[in-house]
Amino acid sequence: MWLEDIYARLMSMSWAKLTGLIIATHLLVNALFALIYLAIGDGIKNARHGSFEDAFFFSVHTMATINYGEMAPHGLAGNIVVTAESLTGLIFLAFTTGLVFSRFSRPSSRILFSKLAVVCPFEGTPHLMFRLANERRNRIVDANVYVVMWCLETTKEGYPKRRFYDLTPVRDRVPMMTLNWTVMHKIDENSPLHGLSTEWLQEHEAEIIVSLTGTDETLSQPIHAQYSYVADELIFGSAFEDIVSRGDDGQLEINYNRFHNVSPFEKKV
Repeated sequence: MWLEDIYARLMSMSWAKLTGLIIATHLLVNALFALIYLAIGDGIKNARHGSFEDAFFFSVHTMATINYGEMAPHGLAGNIVVTAESLTGLIFLAFTTGLVFSRFSRPSSRILFSKLAVVCPFEGTPHLMFRLANERRNRIVDANVYVVMWCLETTKEGYPKRRFYDLTPVRDRVPMMTLNWTVMHKIDENSPLHGLSTEWLQEHEAEIIVSLTGTDETLSQPIHAQYSYVADELIFGSAFEDIVSRGDDGQLEINYNRFHNVSPFEKKV
């Protein structure tokens, strides 16, 4: 059920949905207490008799601990409801504050992965390549990348089974990631990709999953990011276009407008 893991669901919800949920809950709770005030009759001093508007805004003032001095609880029943609502307001405020703070303080990454992965020769051997960059423009310390391919195969008994194969990168760790990083996996006879084609990858529903971990130097907090490539996003015989150049100040810079661009591989003589 949705409520069984409500904290994780709220933490993974988008900001727009979470904000809408908080507003809707706030309005609903105040509307329910307004109906209770109307049900007990003369529970609010100086409120118009039977006025849902007065009861609703009195509920808002009570839950937010606002006292404008115009309306006040009246009688035992009114004070009991105010007591219950003030406790509800404290719990709601504490829960909302903790949730919003947790979302703001949670470490997050802004890693840009290339939309495509390519297979092209490098030093005479085909390599799987994809690239990534840190959109925050700061440094990621001790960046580690892990690449795995899973595909759907059939066992000797005829049962379908998902199998995972490690695609060991040529370099799986850099001490400091500042610009972009082109991750490469050598496709030799020891590689799970050796001899495979786009058709085979499509038939077996293959997917290449990339996980990046590291430490954000600015925030001093661990970060992680993940991306995946399906068979149609793996381009054989193509290479990434060069995106690194030197600016007028002599500093290296990345042209992000060409970050995802690939072109047919051509050997330079």
